[in-house]
Amino acid sequence: MDLGLAERVYVVTGGSKGLGHATAAALVADGARVVLSSRDAERVEAAVAALGAPDRVTGLAADLADPEAAGRLAALALERYGRLDGALISVGGPPPGTAASVSDEQWRTAFESVFLGSVRAARTFAAALTGEGAIGLVLSSSVRSPVGGLGISNGLRPGLAMVAKDMADEFGPRGIRVLGLLPGRIATDRMTQLDAAFPDTRKAALAGIPLGRYGEPEEFGRTAAFLLSPAASYLTGSVVPVDGGALRAL
Repeated sequence: MDLGLAERVYVVTGGSKGLGHATAAALVADGARVVLSSRDAERVEAAVAALGAPDRVTGLAADLADPEAAGRLAALALERYGRLDGALISVGGPPPGTAASVSDEQWRTAFESVFLGSVRAARTFAAALTGEGAIGLVLSSSVRSPVGGLGISNGLRPGLAMVAKDMADEFGPRGIRVLGLLPGRIATDRMTQLDAAFPDTRKAALAGIPLGRYGEPEEFGRTAAFLLSPAASYLTGSVVPVDGGALRAL
C-alpha cells in the first residue's frame, strides 16, 4: 500500500529512541523526510546516523518545555526541506508515583513538558504547515483507563486527548488532522524502567493483553506513520489505541 509519504516532511519529537524513533524510521522507510529532536544532542546525532538516510533526516536538540523549541524545529524543516506536512509529538513520560504521592514540583515540571509543551508544539506545527497535513500526539492508554502507579500520566494524558479533539475541530477547515495515539505496553526503555519499578505488574499486564505479549516499537511506528500519512486523510479527532487489545473500553 502506498501511503503517499514520498518527499513529505515531518517533525518527530522524542525521536532519539523508543516510539518516536520507531515512527521516524517508518516514515523514512516510506520515503518521507524527517526532522527529529530530543533533549540530548548526542542521542539526536546517534539517532540520525542509525536511520541511515543522511539526505532525508536531520536532527536538533530541543526540549518542548522551552517555549522556543517547536518554532526552531518547524523553521529547520522549512529551511532544510522547503515544506512541513505534519508532526508526531512524543514527550518522555512523567515520573512514576500515585497522584497523591508525587510532589507539587513534579506536577509542575510534568505539566510544563508533557502538557503545555505538547499543546504549544501542536499549535506551532499546525501554523507552520505548508498545506494540509496531520499532527499526532503520543498519549497513553491512561486516556481511557488509569495505569497503576502513574498518577501524573493519569491526570495529564486525558486532558491532552481532549485538546487533540478541540484542535481537530479548529484546524479541520484548513485540512489539518489532529490525532491521539494510545500506546499500551510497548517494549521500550521506558517500559523496562516501569517494569523494574513495579515488578509485580508485568505478569498481570501480560494476562490482560489479548495478543499475549508486549508490542514492539516498530509496530507502533508503522501505525503512527499510517495515521500521519495521506492514506488516513479522513481520520481526525480520534484517539487510536496501539495496545494489543488491552483496553476494555470502547
